[in-house]
Amino acid sequence: MGFDVDWLTLREPADARARDAALLTRAVQRVVPGATLLDLGCGTGATLRAFAAQGASSLNWRFLDNDPALLAQAAAMHPQATTHVVDLADIDALPLDGVQLVTASALLDLVSEDWVARFAARLARARLPFYAVLSYDGRMHWDPAEPLDAEVTAAFNAHQHGDKGFGPALGPDAGETAAGLFRDHGFEVTLKQSPWRLGPGDAALHEALLAGIADAATEAGCEAAAGWLTRRRGDLASLRAEIGHVDLLAVPRGLSPSG
Repeated sequence: MGFDVDWLTLREPADARARDAALLTRAVQRVVPGATLLDLGCGTGATLRAFAAQGASSLNWRFLDNDPALLAQAAAMHPQATTHVVDLADIDALPLDGVQLVTASALLDLVSEDWVARFAARLARARLPFYAVLSYDGRMHWDPAEPLDAEVTAAFNAHQHGDKGFGPALGPDAGETAAGLFRDHGFEVTLKQSPWRLGPGDAALHEALLAGIADAATEAGCEAAAGWLTRRRGDLASLRAEIGHVDLLAVPRGLSPSG
């Protein structure tokens, strides 16, 4: 599993707008100054930046990723954080000692149901809350609509269930499935919509997104995706889109507000 630095940079403004503000506030309120947070699949450190924008800057961040290049970028941007190259599939090896909150961004749709079940069990044993944002939920709508939107979306969603390194991926089922598994392990779970809302000002991100959707849909057998992409590119100057995501906060039942 890995992401390109350019893609993460391109999507960060849309991610920042999309995060559910109330849930972010609740996650920030769960930690005290000096607390240690573990960020799974940290990328370049966007979650740290989201917390800092809420005033939560006196925190110790433990960045985990399996991509050394991304960790190098994260370390350059946030030298105060510690970085760890890890196999995220090895849940038992995750360094949870001294951690007050575990975070992740755009991760749950890449992992399998078995991974989430084992991860929830480990966090339940450790009595640790989990804040996971921007999991794709299968909803894509464009304005103006195009006759092939539904077909391309269905093919893309099918592709999202492919193995991303953790077994069959949850893809668009990630939010609801993860919520259920964490509840089964004794967590109180809140799930909130956090859609990307893209307009003409997001043309670079939108074009990259459309290309990625078309490539995945084509791999899933949708032969019409290439023509759909060509027409959609022609609409970019006025095209608007809503791409569904969900944010999740899971807190062990009975845990105090600050963990």
